[in-house]
Amino acid sequence: MKTEIVDIEKPAEVNLILGQSHFIKTVEDLYETMVSSVPGIKFGLAFCEASGDRLIRYDGTDEEMIGLAKKNAEKIACGHSFIIFMKGAYPINVLNAVKNVQEVCRIFCATANNLQVVVAESKLGRGILGVIDGEPPKGIESEDKIQWRKGLLRKFGYKR
Repeated sequence: MKTEIVDIEKPAEVNLILGQSHFIKTVEDLYETMVSSVPGIKFGLAFCEASGDRLIRYDGTDEEMIGLAKKNAEKIACGHSFIIFMKGAYPINVLNAVKNVQEVCRIFCATANNLQVVVAESKLGRGILGVIDGEPPKGIESEDKIQWRKGLLRKFGYKR
């Protein structure tokens, strides 16, 4: 077995969800989940099929996001993996709905950070071992940073 680090390419402001699924129906079900969770959402998704034609299946509502999804799915190239890129929306808006899609087995991450995917390759194929999501912490939160965090959540409307 060999391992590889795959750098995900995306603009800094774009969020993504990386996961694993098990069936070709994933593409249509994830599409329906995204558009019914956030009306007007701009996103693209790609799914790496693990058997049969073994194609990268894709869909979405935004050509730029669809392009990012196809490009990065091709780089990852792991069977039954999917990646969703979104702009103008956040994973928190769709994550529980995505997790509840019948075909979804697991979510590796949901992030806007720089991301690396740790991939293993064997004679059978390729699989995702895990992710490196952002950078390590610099220290422990101080009282002023606690107040900043609480203020930010209220500014965004997540807390009152």
